Amino acid sequence: MSLAPWFCQVTLWTCMALLLFAYVGYPLVIWCCSQLFGRLKVVPAAPERYLPSLSLLIVAHNEEAAIEERLENALMTDYPAEQMEIVVASDGSSDATPSIVRGYQHRGVRLLEYPQRRGKAAVINRAIRELSGEVVLLSDANTSIDATAARNISRWFHDPAVGVVCGQLLLTSTAAGSNVDNLYWRYENSLKKSEGRLGALLGANGAIYALRRRLFVPVPDSTIVDDFVIPLAAKLRSGCEILYDPESLAREEIARDLSDEFRRRARLGAGGYQSLRLLWRLLDPRRGWIAFSYFAHKVLRWFGPFFLTAALACNACLLHRPFYLYLFFAQLAFYFLSIVAIMNPVPAKPLRFLLLAPMFTGMNAALLVGFWRWLMGIQCGVWKRTARPAELSGNPR
Repeated sequence: MSLAPWFCQVTLWTCMALLLFAYVGYPLVIWCCSQLFGRLKVVPAAPERYLPSLSLLIVAHNEEAAIEERLENALMTDYPAEQMEIVVASDGSSDATPSIVRGYQHRGVRLLEYPQRRGKAAVINRAIRELSGEVVLLSDANTSIDATAARNISRWFHDPAVGVVCGQLLLTSTAAGSNVDNLYWRYENSLKKSEGRLGALLGANGAIYALRRRLFVPVPDSTIVDDFVIPLAAKLRSGCEILYDPESLAREEIARDLSDEFRRRARLGAGGYQSLRLLWRLLDPRRGWIAFSYFAHKVLRWFGPFFLTAALACNACLLHRPFYLYLFFAQLAFYFLSIVAIMNPVPAKPLRFLLLAPMFTGMNAALLVGFWRWLMGIQCGVWKRTARPAELSGNPR
């Protein structure tokens, strides 16, 4: 066997094996390891009256359609009023968002208005300095949290080793569409539970997570995925624990269709590649489970588009062999059917799992776009707001 075909075969099967492990093997391995070696963290015993002072921080840009409902939701939180402050940080809003928030000042809501738009990470860096709470609960303007979520998430901070707690985000939909992100999100939440048992939770989600304010590490203003970098930067600096609390619930509407989801994932992809420069020390094997999780759960996925491209290219060099000819056409058929499924969503609910194929293809295409945007310096920390289904239907929230 000459060197070129041998190299192509090895590369092809290595890429496919790494992809299979990233999406199927890793979830199985991490679940088994969590059952064998992990432990279920128990809420620390504390007097019922113990609650840390809490600052609920909501970063908003042009959220006039959602901010009033968000503030009403925040004011219904089951947390002692004297122990909690609600702060909205307006990131260069040019609509009525600041004036709506000012209308709630008599109910204890505070507005931090930053006229120049800088991006969420930059606003968090500045706003944290002006908060008074021992614990900061971060949430989005398009999110609603359960009334008991703040109390549930705060209980964990009685343990001095805990630095960050991530709540559970449930995705909802007010309109039928082709997006099956909800199914994927349940998959991700199951990984969080397993990683949490092993002390290897990777970041949080911006909809609902809390951190001990003194452990906050300012991140570069250009940071794209602040909810991923901020918790892990705190862990790198202090060695604190990052926990997952599925009882602290938040709800958010899914993107209306796959095109909105594609733009979001391209942005997250760019943020993932960017974060490698900040978090590469997590790959040190001496860090244990979190090094394994970071590599298998994140890094391998970020390289997924390159594995797929390399596999197809290497396969194309082996077409003189019947088996590889069939495999090549199987790959092309998979991509073709993914495109067809995107253009013609499966209407029958029992068959919606078939949309996992276009989701997989779309995710990796978005990562490739994200890589290019990161490489060219196009993607920055300033985000583009996604319209919600209720707004598009003429019924703003």
